[in-house]
Amino acid sequence: MVAGNPGPMTLTGTNTYLVGSDPCWVIDPGPDDSAHVAAVGREIERRGGAAGALLTHSHADHTGAVPAIEALGVPVIAPEDGRTYGPLEAIATPGHAIDHFCFFADLPTDGTGPAGTLAVCFTGDLILGWGSTYVPPDGGSLAAYMDSLRLVAARRPDLLCPGHGPFISAAMAKVGEYIDHRQDREDALLEALAGGVRSRMELLDLVWADVPEVLRPAAAVVLEAHLQKLESEDRLPSDLAE
Repeated sequence: MVAGNPGPMTLTGTNTYLVGSDPCWVIDPGPDDSAHVAAVGREIERRGGAAGALLTHSHADHTGAVPAIEALGVPVIAPEDGRTYGPLEAIATPGHAIDHFCFFADLPTDGTGPAGTLAVCFTGDLILGWGSTYVPPDGGSLAAYMDSLRLVAARRPDLLCPGHGPFISAAMAKVGEYIDHRQDREDALLEALAGGVRSRMELLDLVWADVPEVLRPAAAVVLEAHLQKLESEDRLPSDLAE
């Protein structure tokens, strides 16, 4: 794993994963950062070259280095749902982004031989190493996001490798935590609406009271995603204030 460009929305940076060797596969080239690209290039060379690079989604912190990776002679591949690429199976997991994918693989526990395997899921931004991820309103994307989390849970991975933050060894507990977190937000939102709250600002203050001020704009966008989901399910009051 190579990480670069830490920031408030990328935690310790965007993680680029290299899987296997002779050749390896790259997951998410990462940001347009010369030091990051150089580190990825060195690791590709150490592993005997790369068969290709796969993208979890098209956000710039995951794709900024695409031109630089292509300049190294590594083809960047747009994954297709259900296809395998080397040891990796691509599964569409929309929600954080409409084009989001996770990659699943059974990998040897010692990295070299048949001493047992781990069911690994490279989660992109579906699940992060710390905190919760950003789910924008986009035609019911929150509903799609919840479906994607349940899809990952059904495959029962042993290890999650997120696009930001550290590995997650308690994989099933983390997936459950993410599902519960979103459901708790929805339940609190429904309770506030049932109590007569109609102002978006008041809903934000009540339901996202635990969110730091610096993340309030992002929380406001996620509120809209929740409201869109409720509207698509005919559970949104018709007199909600703009």
